Amino acid sequence: MTAYQARVSAGSGTAAAIAVTGLRKAYGEHKVLDGVDLTIPQGTVFSLLGPNGAGKTTTVKILSTLTQADGGQVTVAGHDLATDPDGVRGSIGVTGQFSAVDPFLNAEENLALMGRLWHLDKKTARQRCTRLIEQFDLTEAAKKPVVTYSGGMKRRLDLAMTLVGAPPIIFLDEPTTGLDPRVRRSMWELIRDLVADGVTIFLTTQYLEEADQLADDIAVLNGGRLVAQGTPEQLKRQIPGGSVDLQFTSPGTLGQAAAALDGTPFTRDDDALTLRVPSDGTAGSVQQILNRLDTTTVHELSLNTPDLDDVFLALTGTAPTDTPAPADTEKKVLA
Repeated sequence: MTAYQARVSAGSGTAAAIAVTGLRKAYGEHKVLDGVDLTIPQGTVFSLLGPNGAGKTTTVKILSTLTQADGGQVTVAGHDLATDPDGVRGSIGVTGQFSAVDPFLNAEENLALMGRLWHLDKKTARQRCTRLIEQFDLTEAAKKPVVTYSGGMKRRLDLAMTLVGAPPIIFLDEPTTGLDPRVRRSMWELIRDLVADGVTIFLTTQYLEEADQLADDIAVLNGGRLVAQGTPEQLKRQIPGGSVDLQFTSPGTLGQAAAALDGTPFTRDDDALTLRVPSDGTAGSVQQILNRLDTTTVHELSLNTPDLDDVFLALTGTAPTDTPAPADTEKKVLA
C-alpha cells in the first residue's frame, strides 16, 4: 500500500471525498455562489467548469479553507469545514494557477521545506522527496536552482510539493495554464497516476479537452449555480447537434437508404453519397437507424457528437475561447 492509499484508507469513513450542500458566498450584493450542491467520490477526478467570474476559484478557496462561506454545509475527507478546518487542511493539497515554489532553492530544498511544514520526521521526508523527484522526472535538475527551470519543470515541482504530505484530496486550480501541449499531456499522465493510487482530484481548467480527457464527472457553474453535472459523455448527449453520418457505395444505394428512412429527418448529399441522420449518439439510437437499412450498402459510418465546447456554449452562452477577463480583487467576483 502506498502512502497515498494508506492516507485514503485512514480517512475513508464516508463514501464521498467531498460533500457540499447549499454552498453560498456573496461579495456585497453580488452572489458568487448561490446554493451549490456537490458530491465527489473518493479516487476520482472531478472537474468544475464555468466562464470567468462563475465562481470556480471561490469554490476552491472555500473548500480549501482559504475563504469562509456565507452558508451551506461542507465535509472534506470526513471533516466538517466549519467545525474542523484543521482536519480539512491536514487532508488536502492545493496547486494554484501560479507556481508557489521558491525560485532560489533547488528541487530538493523546496521539497524538504514542505516536509518540515507537514511536520514529517527526517527519514520519512527524505524518502518521500526522493521518490517524488524520481516520479516527476526531476532527478537531473534536483540540485539546480528552480529559477533555471522551464515552465513545465516548475509546474511538475509545484505538484510534487503538494504531494509531500500524501494528502488524499488535491485541488488543482488550472494547473496546466500556459504550458505547451506536450508538457500538458505529461501532466495529465501524472494526474492519472495519482488517481490510480486512490487520490481524489478536484480540477478547474480553462482547457475543455483537459476536462474531457481526465474527469470522471464534470459540473458546469454559471451565475453562481450548477447548470449541469454528469460524465463528459452524458453532458455531450444533452446538447442537440449529434448525428450518424452514412456513406453509401452508389447513387442507387443512397436512394434506397433515403427511401428506407422516409419519415426520419436527415440531410442528403448526392455528390458525397452521404446521409446525415440526427442522433443522440447512444447505441440504441444508432441501432434503430441501422435496423431500417441494408447495412451491406453502407460503405462508411461515423458518429458525430457535440464536444465540450458545444456543451459549454449551450449552457453558459459564452465561448470557452473568450479572452479572459482582468483579474478581480478579493472584493469582486473571483473567477
